[in-house]
Amino acid sequence: MCRNITTLRGLEPAASPEEIEAAARQYVRKVTGVQQLTDRTRDVFEDAVAQVAAATVAVLAGLPERRTPPATVPPLRRAEVQERIAARIAAREEHERMHEQGVVHVHHDDGTVPV
Repeated sequence: MCRNITTLRGLEPAASPEEIEAAARQYVRKVTGVQQLTDRTRDVFEDAVAQVAAATVAVLAGLPERRTPPATVPPLRRAEVQERIAARIAAREEHERMHEQGVVHVHHDDGTVPV
């Protein structure tokens, strides 16, 4: 159904809670069409993510071990994804510092800061 969800069964080391949650979040985004959370969608969306993650943990625990590892590496284990996450965190921290220091800056309509 969704090409962005990678196989978590058979990973070494085993899938982390973060990888399971990321897959659950991607699945819920896909089936609901909700890309940006609002006050009206946040609670039900997050509840669905928690339920899908719990079901994923249960199914992974219940299945026998794989004979061969998955062909695709989960995104959270890819260097380029880790770099993007680190850059996003650094930009967010810099933005927060700008607010703390009272630096005048501009926000896009979506709340991001122009680079």
